Amino acid sequence: MEKILFVGAGSMAEALMQGWVEQKVIPSENIYVTNRSDQEKLLILKEKYGVNILENNEDIREMDLIILAMKPKDVQSAMERIQPHISKDASILSVLAGIAIHTIEDGLGKRPIARVMPNTSATIGMSASGIAFNEQVNEQQKVLYLQMLEAVGIVIEVEEDKLHAVTALSGSGPAYLYYLLEAWEAVGTEFGLTKEVVRKLMVQTIAGSAAMLQSVKEEPTVLRKKVTSPGGTTEAGINALESNHFNEAIYACIKSAEARSRELAKGQ
Repeated sequence: MEKILFVGAGSMAEALMQGWVEQKVIPSENIYVTNRSDQEKLLILKEKYGVNILENNEDIREMDLIILAMKPKDVQSAMERIQPHISKDASILSVLAGIAIHTIEDGLGKRPIARVMPNTSATIGMSASGIAFNEQVNEQQKVLYLQMLEAVGIVIEVEEDKLHAVTALSGSGPAYLYYLLEAWEAVGTEFGLTKEVVRKLMVQTIAGSAAMLQSVKEEPTVLRKKVTSPGGTTEAGINALESNHFNEAIYACIKSAEARSRELAKGQ
């Protein structure tokens, strides 16, 4: 893969860009970036990561891989802008939530296309990604796509329809955890702890819990019960979660995100 173009310069584009450059997966001089109008953001990315700003649309012909990373609402106008300039041999990698492969094929033609749903933890090489391919992607290209994404975390191949669930779970997942941490910090400071102390305690708690799940290979239910002594503090907290319909809230959260992904696929 010689030259890569990011069309769109938002948080996901930057997360992948930063991960690939800092993990030395792709040389910064091989990465180009363009967006619709925010020249200042392009200059910031060039300064931070040493990537190139695409100077004109004619240069798109030189790109081997086009990464679609604009806002989903801008995908049609972006494809119309770049389609006349894409080489017939170029491949497409989309990180757009909800935008189906057939929509990309309609806009950019039948060519190797992969849809991936990473998350912003790609920045530190810890993304959890799901990926799906169209029929034009051969085995050699699959290996290349997977290697690129494994360099910034884990990647699991799924059927395209299952990417809606991946989007709702791991794609949006970091935001749910950050939202939980916000609540922990708020209540912790009510008890007189500083925000810094609460954050250190809870970040380590999240990291330790994740490491336990990876290392001991026990079900979350088993691990939870090991922490929950009858009549103890944890049980009191769990009971409060249950009485406040914690499970129902989590179900609603994930299902709403999955449904929104499907709406985006329909152009709604």
